[in-house]
Amino acid sequence: MPQIPLKVQELTVGQVSARSGAAVSALHFYEAKGLISSRRTSGNQRRYTRDVLRRIAFIRASQRVGIPLAVIGEALERLPDGRTPNRADWARLSEEWRAELDQRITQLVKLRDHLDGCIGCGCLSIDKCALTNPDDRVGRLGSGSMLHG
Repeated sequence: MPQIPLKVQELTVGQVSARSGAAVSALHFYEAKGLISSRRTSGNQRRYTRDVLRRIAFIRASQRVGIPLAVIGEALERLPDGRTPNRADWARLSEEWRAELDQRITQLVKLRDHLDGCIGCGCLSIDKCALTNPDDRVGRLGSGSMLHG
């Protein structure tokens, strides 16, 4: 990982990419979504303050555990003065997100269990298929992919 002297307070997009591990395109995307910000030089080049590295680490860690970018953005917007998340913020947010993640895990386990049944069945058109038609309102009328009138 390239070291950047501490006296350098503003980083180029390439330096931020190298230090954070995020692709330049991802940094542009994060900026377009309002998750990070930069200033523009007179030559229209992006410059980031050093704290953007911690913000990107927060974004990427949140994404790795399955938090959608929209939810991450909402969390960042709630921080006072647009500051970078700290340890206490992470603890609070991870507690908030835990219930949602637990719910997703439960849902994925159910989907996996239904998939096992479909592999055994092979038709994917059974009358109460939780995978292909989870809110089936006409399944009680019969199985199959077509209804005959």
